[in-house]
Amino acid sequence: MTINKETESDEISLKELIEKAKEWLFYLLSQWKIIVLTGIIGAALGLTYSFIKKPIYTATLSFVVEDEKSGGGLSGALGLASSFGIDIGGGSSSVFSGSNLIEFFKSRSMVEQTLLTPVIVSGKTISLAEMYIQNNEWRDKWNKNPKLASIQFLPNGNRKSFTRVQDSILGVLYGNLSTGSLSVSQKDKKIAIINIDMSSTNELFAKYFTEALAKKVSDFYVDTKSKKARINMAILEKQTDSIRRELNGAITGVAVANDNTFGLNPALNVRRAPSARRQVDVQANTAILTELVKQTEMAKVTLRKETPLIQIIDKPILPLSKERFGKAKGILMGGSLAGFLVVLGLIVRRIFKGLY
Repeated sequence: MTINKETESDEISLKELIEKAKEWLFYLLSQWKIIVLTGIIGAALGLTYSFIKKPIYTATLSFVVEDEKSGGGLSGALGLASSFGIDIGGGSSSVFSGSNLIEFFKSRSMVEQTLLTPVIVSGKTISLAEMYIQNNEWRDKWNKNPKLASIQFLPNGNRKSFTRVQDSILGVLYGNLSTGSLSVSQKDKKIAIINIDMSSTNELFAKYFTEALAKKVSDFYVDTKSKKARINMAILEKQTDSIRRELNGAITGVAVANDNTFGLNPALNVRRAPSARRQVDVQANTAILTELVKQTEMAKVTLRKETPLIQIIDKPILPLSKERFGKAKGILMGGSLAGFLVVLGLIVRRIFKGLY
């Protein structure tokens, strides 16, 4: 008997639920004019937004790093760890993983150096930072503020001489670019191809920034990897030039000494001593120079091995691919969002009326 009562109670609850749903459906249908009108307004706003919204251009650059010393491939790309003093060795347990390499591309130092790269826009040479500021129309607002009106970011400007305000602005630029616009990825851990994607409403800025960032990172990477070899070769070349000068002087000294002893009585051997000493200098310097030349040539070979090859595969080519907020998308999203909000508002209003 108890089971039958519980079943009957459940059936009543289900019936009440269905009746309640019908009641809400009829209520919303009775408000169709408001819902439709609001949806039309939302669709119109979405269409307007599609006209106002600027298209987003994306520049993509891909390159591969081949390091002869580390055997090329992924180990070559991850060889950038050496720039931080990390010895990754030849195994696969590299401390400097692909994710760390990607973060280096997006580091503040590299992005800020890239922003100070000179570019030609409308016949004028400006920095990428200034190009970004002009593109976002910040300069118009700054002209009203005396503290900001004189702020300039000159091409190849001295970063150490920047003021606190300039540092703050560069920080904002870095934040805007690194969090939403700049993307660096490696499609596959087995493939040492790195892709740099830059999105901007300015097509030229996206292209220039991508190319400049790749060059800055490449220059830093190559310079760091081959720094010791270049220093060693420079020292050897300096020593070689010094010994060559000494050898030339010794050869000249032998000739002078021989001239002074020309026709000398063979019994006067003391007068021949300077010539003999000079000949010893010539022989010693010749041996030293021969070894230094050999070492210098070996250093050049080592430098070539230490210098990684950075090969750009694809550069951004105009016109860039663009993503536009379409009219149909604006109408659909605007109408749907407005309709959802008005239905939600009607439901909330009726609930409050029922409570009070």
